[in-house]
Amino acid sequence: MTDFPGVAEMLADLRQKDMVARIWRKDHTVWKPEPKEIANRLGWLALPETMKAKLPELTSFAQEVRDAGYRHVVLLGMGGASLGAEVLHDTLGSARGYPDFRVLDSTVPGWVVAVTEAIDPARTIFLVSSKSGGTIETSTFYRYFRGLVEKSLGKERAGQNFVAITDAGSSLAGLAEEAGFRRAFLNPEDVGGRYSVLSYFGLVPAALTGIDIMSILERADKTRRQCAADVAPQENPGARLGVLIGTCARQGRDKLTLVTSPAIGSFGMWLEQLIAESTGKDGTGIIPVVGEPFTAPENYGDDRLFIYLRLQDDANDDTDRAVERIKSSGRDMVILELRDKQDIGAEFFRWEFATAVAGAILGINPFDQLNVQAAKDATSRVLQEFQSSGKLPSLKVSDSLDELLAEAGPGDYLAIMAYTKQMPELEKACAGLRRRVMEKHHIATTAGYGPRLLHSTGQLHKGGPNTGLFLQITMAHQQRIAIPGAPYTFDVLADAQALGDMQTLLSLKRRAVRVRLDSKDTMALVKMVSG
Repeated sequence: MTDFPGVAEMLADLRQKDMVARIWRKDHTVWKPEPKEIANRLGWLALPETMKAKLPELTSFAQEVRDAGYRHVVLLGMGGASLGAEVLHDTLGSARGYPDFRVLDSTVPGWVVAVTEAIDPARTIFLVSSKSGGTIETSTFYRYFRGLVEKSLGKERAGQNFVAITDAGSSLAGLAEEAGFRRAFLNPEDVGGRYSVLSYFGLVPAALTGIDIMSILERADKTRRQCAADVAPQENPGARLGVLIGTCARQGRDKLTLVTSPAIGSFGMWLEQLIAESTGKDGTGIIPVVGEPFTAPENYGDDRLFIYLRLQDDANDDTDRAVERIKSSGRDMVILELRDKQDIGAEFFRWEFATAVAGAILGINPFDQLNVQAAKDATSRVLQEFQSSGKLPSLKVSDSLDELLAEAGPGDYLAIMAYTKQMPELEKACAGLRRRVMEKHHIATTAGYGPRLLHSTGQLHKGGPNTGLFLQITMAHQQRIAIPGAPYTFDVLADAQALGDMQTLLSLKRRAVRVRLDSKDTMALVKMVSG
């Protein structure tokens, strides 16, 4: 990594300023003069070591759930409360004899229905996962599934199917006590959501599905020690990576393009949030590009930094060939080797430390998310108008993808934001669109589902550089699902979130268009997105 222009000099500067040691001392001035949302957000530094002491209670609880005969574990959460757990499960899977695991992080009715139809609510443990306890998606998910469990088991017994993962003193902690939850795991309050994968937020779901969390923590702790204050920045894997991505971003190579081996592909979901939400603010930021189809090297712009997470002994042949073509063309490429899947624990800590270092290089606070609240507030206003008028407000916005792409220039990127259920034909169409955009306009492309992205890349979209071209895709919903105690249904909530997202983008003068699809005509849907 030190071969990249400016990296060796920046590493030397880090050493001169004693920056790594100051990070470990939790010195907020590494990032900003004021300690707000920094001094109380650095608890992640100790998690690989301190969470080892929690292993007996986690394994005991997992055995309790197995003995009780539960067949499913469903995590209800958004962003940092769900993404790390999902990566752990997608990478390592449920052990034999342990419950099946699912995540619900979308208010789109199709997603809610898919989870509901896959489980028996009476034999499911629901992990209600939220740091603050006030996340609208998580609270509505809870009310919906609480109603289903009560129908099966009765009100007196229903609470035993629910487990809270939250901070002490949160509204969710209070709810867990009042509503008779089986258990509440209270997380360290000085750990922010996107830095929480190695806390209860990631480890409780992992333990319940039989994942070897000791191995994950040991790998992470080894990397933590390699990033220690007494290790020179040049030998520190987190500092080296952070200097690389931060320096490249300052030099204009701000499209961090992640390539992975097939078996660890979901790692990109977690990393996307970590990088985007941590660095996308104050008009700057690093744009994580995840899951992008390969294309000819000449179709990549000069704003790229490629990083290949390569898992040894995986089915890497096709990916290796594509990476070699990119390297041979002279593009910036870094390869990080993983020995086995348990090394995902090491990568969690390496990238968290690197992101903190990159934030210092970019001069931003990597622990706040100022623009996330703007979209939440917009959703609240839209829902209030719905409750007053009985309909969602209208919004005048272009639906011309051609007009949007006509504005593409060097350094821009296309962001596809799909407020839809997950459909193979739509994902195939979006992959084709991304490839054609790269071939014609030579810009980077990203893609994500809403409202998940509001808790991930949404901060970057609104607070980062004004280089995004935003394509929002919505569609007619086939189901209307009531939310107990709410004056609106899940389809209304999902549409309100999409509308609030678009309103916020337009208010910030972002270039955005909106396409509404008919869910009954999938061929027309594919043609519209494909162009």
